[in-house]
Amino acid sequence: MQDLSIPIAAQISMQRLFIGYSISLVIGLLLGVLIDRIKYLDEALSPLLLGVQTLPSICWLPLAILWFGLGEESIIFVIAIGSIFSISMAVVSGIKHVPPLYIRAAKTMGAKGLRRYTSVVVPAALPSIISGMKQGWSFAWRALMAGELLTPTSGLGYVLVMGRDLHDMNQVVGIMIVIVIMGVVTDRLLFGRVEHAILCRWGLSKS
Repeated sequence: MQDLSIPIAAQISMQRLFIGYSISLVIGLLLGVLIDRIKYLDEALSPLLLGVQTLPSICWLPLAILWFGLGEESIIFVIAIGSIFSISMAVVSGIKHVPPLYIRAAKTMGAKGLRRYTSVVVPAALPSIISGMKQGWSFAWRALMAGELLTPTSGLGYVLVMGRDLHDMNQVVGIMIVIVIMGVVTDRLLFGRVEHAILCRWGLSKS
């Protein structure tokens, strides 16, 4: 019998979310950089990324189940695929909108190739990249809930389904509140601090 306690369910869900989001973060950042660096990939993949991003995460679940079966791998795959594309698009957009003045200044100071890219271009694009990471995190949460709602596994989504099946409104509303609180806390403690540090670094913070 599955444990329906909310703390245990929250811990299981966060572990899945951390693994899936970490995978999407690595792949999304690398893909975004490659698309920006290689013109052919930019022309071929940029429109495709925009189209695939509009696909709801739940649409990937049948494919995940066919590939991995009903289990952890399916849920983690859906989480990763649900946020990869938003992160990649944010990286591409952020790099493309780096002010040309920064590039010219870097060239004047002798920064070339990879050094110019890592020292000037990527740091200047960080505000946009962080925004994409936050958006990817929200997509990862939605993908997690889709996976846990439709697969017979433990987690917050599973407890939510049990509350529905038992007609327990308190349990359903309680899980929804827990999800909102976890999302707000994560944004404040992680993304909020990182974003504030970057804005201060670039002199864009009001405080």
